[in-house]
Amino acid sequence: MSLRRQSIRRVILAIAGIVAGSLGLVALRRAPQQRVPAFTFTKIADDVYFAVGTGSLTVFCNAAVVVNDNDVLIVDSHVSPEAARSLLNELKAITTKPVRYVVNTHFHFDHSGGNQTYGPGVEIIGHQFTREMLTRGASLRGRAFDRYIGSLPATIARLKSQADTTKDTTAKSALARRIVTQEAFKRETDTIRATPPTVSFDHALTLFRGGREIRLYFLGRGHTGGDIVVHLPRERVLVSGDLLLPGVPFGGDGFFTEWPETLERIKALDFDVVLPGHGAPFRDRERITYLQAYFRDFWSKVSEQYRMGVSPEDAARRIDLRNHVAHFPTLTALGADIDAVRRAYELLGQGRP
Repeated sequence: MSLRRQSIRRVILAIAGIVAGSLGLVALRRAPQQRVPAFTFTKIADDVYFAVGTGSLTVFCNAAVVVNDNDVLIVDSHVSPEAARSLLNELKAITTKPVRYVVNTHFHFDHSGGNQTYGPGVEIIGHQFTREMLTRGASLRGRAFDRYIGSLPATIARLKSQADTTKDTTAKSALARRIVTQEAFKRETDTIRATPPTVSFDHALTLFRGGREIRLYFLGRGHTGGDIVVHLPRERVLVSGDLLLPGVPFGGDGFFTEWPETLERIKALDFDVVLPGHGAPFRDRERITYLQAYFRDFWSKVSEQYRMGVSPEDAARRIDLRNHVAHFPTLTALGADIDAVRRAYELLGQGRP
């Protein structure tokens, strides 16, 4: 080979090496980062799991997963289609059985926003009231939606304003992360289509899936007009939705005089552990009594303010529920939740007892 040809060959090889190296760098830069799982799955009983968000994706509520002989039942479909897809994907680490049933404990967006993710081979089960509300698109408006989803644009704008004015680099970085999270959450919730249950019932429904019995009960109004609980009698597990939580549930759509009566009917069920819609599982049945006492006291104090002609806003500032702080540690300040007070005034205005 001539000296000239050798020189040309060396130049070509050098250029090829540079191009290959550049492509390699591009590939490295574009390689997707390994995603942090969106859920942890805690085993509660044989083939019964409690799915809780890790924080890598906004999922908002908890879910229960019941793996049967040939299929899977999920309680609550989460806040968005993206959250539901993540649950389905990560569920493969537990089981390859198909999901055939999804239960909506109530109509609120954070428990039904993932319904549309499930195709025609999946039955979505809920109370008749829940079906009516989702058919009317009620999950995408109202106090709960306005408080947590409708407020997102204003929240994002406020965070951006704070980021623009702060001089502290640590605070600016923290705000930037919050902005990214909130913007992603808004994109996810923008895709929600209110999707009603395909199966509804009024009082009780029992599924027999192989050797497992799954009981669904409507025991009365409380958190909404159509709350249901899921009871696994053999496993002694109760999935309570937002009807019964470790803390005080959101009351913007509540029925405060009926709620304690509904909780009293829950006491008649045989269970050892409660899987709530928010918060950690618990076994202390006295929590039911504590919540009954709270709502009776709340209703009494709100009713007094209503009779005095006080506005809901002023009533929310005046009402003192700190006498319940021993059982509900967040009640450290004077005042009551404004959405719950407005709902109570609404019921009082309708002449509800």
